[in-house]
Amino acid sequence: MGEAGRQSSARSRRSEEVCWNKMEASVILPILKKKLAFLSGGKDRRSGLILTIPLCLEQTNMDELSVTLDYLLSIPSEKCKARGFTVIVDGRKSQWNVVKTVVLMLQNVVPAEVSLVCVVKPDEFWDKKVTHFCFWKEKDRLGFEVILVSANKLTRYIEPCQLTEDFGGSLTYDHMDWLNKRLVFEKFTKESTSLLDELALINNGSDKGNQQEKERSVDLNFLPSVDPETVLQTGHELLSELQQRRFNGSEGGVSWSPMDDELLAQPQVMKLLDSLREQYTRYQEVCRQRSKRTQLEEIQQKVLQVVNWLEGPGSEQLRAQWGIGDSIRASQALQQKHEEIESQHSEWFAVYVELNQQIAALLNAGDEEDLVELKSLQQQLSDVCYRQASQLEFRQNLLQAALEFHGVAQDLSQQLDGLLGMLCVDVAPADGASIQQTLKLLEEKLKSVDVGLQGLREKGQGLLDQISNQASWAYGKDVTIENKENVDHIQGVMEDMQLRKQRCEDMVDVRRLKMLQMVQLFKCEEDAAQAVEWLSELLDALLKTHIRLGDDAQETKVLLEKHRKFVDVAQSTYDYGRQLLQATVVLCQSLRCTSRSSGETLPRLNRVWKQFTVASEERVHRLEMAIAFHSNAEKILQDCPEEPEAINDEEQFDEIEAVGKSLLDRLTVPVVYPDGTEQYFGSPSDMASTAEHIRDRMKLVSLKRQQLRHPEMMTAES
Repeated sequence: MGEAGRQSSARSRRSEEVCWNKMEASVILPILKKKLAFLSGGKDRRSGLILTIPLCLEQTNMDELSVTLDYLLSIPSEKCKARGFTVIVDGRKSQWNVVKTVVLMLQNVVPAEVSLVCVVKPDEFWDKKVTHFCFWKEKDRLGFEVILVSANKLTRYIEPCQLTEDFGGSLTYDHMDWLNKRLVFEKFTKESTSLLDELALINNGSDKGNQQEKERSVDLNFLPSVDPETVLQTGHELLSELQQRRFNGSEGGVSWSPMDDELLAQPQVMKLLDSLREQYTRYQEVCRQRSKRTQLEEIQQKVLQVVNWLEGPGSEQLRAQWGIGDSIRASQALQQKHEEIESQHSEWFAVYVELNQQIAALLNAGDEEDLVELKSLQQQLSDVCYRQASQLEFRQNLLQAALEFHGVAQDLSQQLDGLLGMLCVDVAPADGASIQQTLKLLEEKLKSVDVGLQGLREKGQGLLDQISNQASWAYGKDVTIENKENVDHIQGVMEDMQLRKQRCEDMVDVRRLKMLQMVQLFKCEEDAAQAVEWLSELLDALLKTHIRLGDDAQETKVLLEKHRKFVDVAQSTYDYGRQLLQATVVLCQSLRCTSRSSGETLPRLNRVWKQFTVASEERVHRLEMAIAFHSNAEKILQDCPEEPEAINDEEQFDEIEAVGKSLLDRLTVPVVYPDGTEQYFGSPSDMASTAEHIRDRMKLVSLKRQQLRHPEMMTAES
């Protein structure tokens, strides 16, 4: 069925509902509660409905009765009305003139629908004069048949199961229950009809094609006056009640009501529910589309807000932050400022994430008409956010590189300050080892400075490379001047550190030379002292071990030759010590300092050398005397007949004896040094042994002398 057919059908149903419900029960509720008339749900043998009018002792208000009848007769359908009504006028508690009035009123209210009027008379029938009016004679004028019948005779015309208990029947009827259900039914009918009109208006307005028609049509933000879910729930409950108990039934009574299929109550509710579901389904789709459009517009607005802020204030914040600082503290302050900028951006990036999720959800919904627009929004948002995030990251990396550069520069500056402080302090080491240690420490510091300067160059070059890339995201802003300041600062720091390092290197070269001279000075002083020790040891060896004078002339000559070589070694040692001491004087003059040892070592060296010279000369004299003594003694003691005149020379014997005695006397005399001290050669036992050998040789010479004087003694002995 097309849209036009559905709208026509809906209008037809609503017009039919309006015809059925010209009067509402809620309007005349006080009158209906009086139960002036009611449809019990019973039917006569022609299947016509039974309308009961229970008259009471009190005077019945005919206007209210007329309103009640009008309302009750508006409930059944035309088909049901065509079968006619059987009206039971219960006059057992009323007067005849009231009954008569009611019967005549039926002629005006429902003449065509009434087929039979049963007037239930009381047990004591009215006076004949009162009842002389014959209804049966007036049938043609009234349009329906009127019979007077007692309550127990009603079953002749109506089945007992179709009569209420008031007339001896078994049909159960609760007027208040019927009235309450009727109120619910009419409320549902009214609300559903109104809701259908509103939903149709909303749905039809949302179906308009072009924008002009949409602007002229109903406001799309218009909402139904009642909740469709509530109305649907009420309708389902009402339908369930109709299907289970029928409209007028009770839990324990006969399940039959005037609101059955013939009265169109249940079909009417079902039709209304079907229409409501159809319109509500369309309304939900309209709401979904409206929500999607609203969501899309909100997303567009938020995307615009994010893009405008990032490309506006956000980018301006980054443009204003171009410096890198001139120290660690300045770089840290810039980093803190950048963190504040990042914090502001983070709030907008959070909005971006949320928007991206919403767009992704809408894309997954698969509405082709919005795919292009959504993808365009997503791409625009992503491009701006990623570009801004890249700028933030670049700035953060630049500041981190600047902080590292200034950190390395500060460390290098401290190292140079330490090295310079070390170079500015005068060197006063205790010995050569401490000088070597200081020199090693100086070299290590210089090497550390070289490493630090190399690291500074690497950090600086990396920072310069990053700065050179800054123009790629400057949004057309000329950052050449601003970058030149940063570049000049970085290059200035590196050049300054290079100059400071060069000055320190020059000072280190001077200090190194000075310290090497000091090492040489200490070495000369130590070697000079060692020469004195060696000379002292030679003197000591001369006095303690060089004591033998030889057993004969040949051995003594060998000893004399060895002694001269020994003296040469001592002379070399003395000369070496003198040279070292002269070198210390030159080094001290170069270093502008005084030697700690030259003032003591030189006198010691000269003193020891003089002592050695005296002892050496004494040793030479003794050896020369021993050579003379042994040579002459050996000539005399040898048997040489060719030279008897020599042997017989008394002077030779006297000379040998004199030399021997002089030698013995010299052995007992100590060596006297220039300072007056004395020192003996060897020990007394050593000297006694040498003297004993000389005496033995002198005895032999003396014996030879005697033999030469008295030859007979030699013959006698032979």
